[in-house]
Amino acid sequence: MNLPPLAILAGGLATRLQAETERTPKSLLQVAGKPFIDHQLEQLAGQGVERVLVCTGHLGEAIERHVGDGRAFGLSVEYSRDGERLLGTAGALHKALPRLDDIFFVLYGDSYLDVNLAEVYGFFRSTGKLGLMTVHENQNRWDRSNVVYRVGHIIRYDKQNPDPEMTYIDYGLSLFRREAFADTPESGVEDLSEVFRRLVARGELLGYPAARRFYEIGSPQGLAETRAYLEGLREGGDTHGNG
Repeated sequence: MNLPPLAILAGGLATRLQAETERTPKSLLQVAGKPFIDHQLEQLAGQGVERVLVCTGHLGEAIERHVGDGRAFGLSVEYSRDGERLLGTAGALHKALPRLDDIFFVLYGDSYLDVNLAEVYGFFRSTGKLGLMTVHENQNRWDRSNVVYRVGHIIRYDKQNPDPEMTYIDYGLSLFRREAFADTPESGVEDLSEVFRRLVARGELLGYPAARRFYEIGSPQGLAETRAYLEGLREGGDTHGNG
């Protein structure tokens, strides 16, 4: 199965890691012996992804210098730059649409995920829906749960106002059709959470449950856990006992 292109959102300011990211973008933080984005790109290539578009903002030039055209990872890598102002996660994707296919994956730039991309894509492409959010039954364990998921569909999503029904969490990988971004504000600035909320309201957001926990480097604790996990993979250990 040929997989669609994948956009990595790597333009954030990483405010929770300011001590480490003042001069280094989050994607280039050292994790298990190499920059974090190396782990992401190697994993994507191993799953059959061929084209990656990195959406950059804060210190994005350093990411471009390090990754280059992607050939070192067995990929074709291009870049879409926010420009003088940060556009937000959805704004960055809206700007990048001309360089993506009608269907494309989106991966958060601070996430390392153990999920089968071909299975997720196979589930999505057989529907006419505009979006898909992968979710994990989190039970507030790894972070605050923010999703009500019911058998293949997202019923409610809200990062700011959680409630006891929300036992799942946004996993960090999504699929979209271009049409999902048709209502992006004229300013071009928007967070992806707003796109998700619009799609939920229209019944257009599918859900795909991922069995294994997510790893992220967006917080000091998450960075420490991800470093330990990827060190374990490098050493050939069993790192799934906590998932």
